[in-house]
Amino acid sequence: MANIAKLIAGRAQNVLQMAARQPQLATASRFASTANNWEYIKTEVAGEKKNVAVITLNRPKALNALCNGLMKELSTALQGFGKDSSIAAIVLTGSEKAFAAGADIKEMAPNTYSQCIQGNFLNDWTEVARTQKPIIAAVNGYALGGGNELAMMCDIIYAGEKAKFGQPEIALGTIPGAGGTQRLARAVGKSNAMEICLTGNMVGAQQAQQMGLVSKVFPPDQLLAEAIKTAEKIGTHSNLIIQLCKEAVNTAYETTLQEGLKFERRTFHATFSTADRKEGMQAFVEKRPAQFKNE
Repeated sequence: MANIAKLIAGRAQNVLQMAARQPQLATASRFASTANNWEYIKTEVAGEKKNVAVITLNRPKALNALCNGLMKELSTALQGFGKDSSIAAIVLTGSEKAFAAGADIKEMAPNTYSQCIQGNFLNDWTEVARTQKPIIAAVNGYALGGGNELAMMCDIIYAGEKAKFGQPEIALGTIPGAGGTQRLARAVGKSNAMEICLTGNMVGAQQAQQMGLVSKVFPPDQLLAEAIKTAEKIGTHSNLIIQLCKEAVNTAYETTLQEGLKFERRTFHATFSTADRKEGMQAFVEKRPAQFKNE
């Protein structure tokens, strides 16, 4: 346990240093430029300060089924926005009919066990969970199988009133493979996760909110705007401290309570080495808005 404590105590400083080293990209060369020739996604910058990246899954004829090409483009876009110092938070969304109806079964069906192992199948899906900046999933329509797993990789899930969540892999003779049995159980509890995974039944937006899977539910036509509004609110704070806070919350799912409390305390202590902590407290004392520099 002492080794674990030592390991996680050092993570706060690592995150702080990584965030501080992010390159400063000029607006003219911003990764979100519409000049990118995406095939399966669309990217844009939103918000009053243009500090919110919006990534839209864009395979309408396939209800945004998550093919390898789409996931590679999504990973590339996330990596680009992660390096763009002008971007504070990211919104991931789909269409009104479907956030993502699942993995591309036609593409997946020919796979063999040896191919899955040797090709590290689904490894490209992990970039969402690895991204340091906050990601809000704005889910309208279907979020099934890999679509639900993709939403759960995000930090916050907002849903349209007609959204449907589920893990129907059991009906295909397989099980979830990108977090459906693990993140879902942590989000909604064992009994609810078992029912969803073992029956393949879908869960509506209101029920998903009651279970704790979804934070808020909105009319479908207001969903994206509300997600962007929350992302803008996040962007008013220090991006550096936001990333440290996200790391601390995520650690709660990866360790014991006592080790998590140690990690939180050490991360809290680490903030006292930052200019933004000093500015935030000084601004509070002086009763003025803080001017964070992400340092």
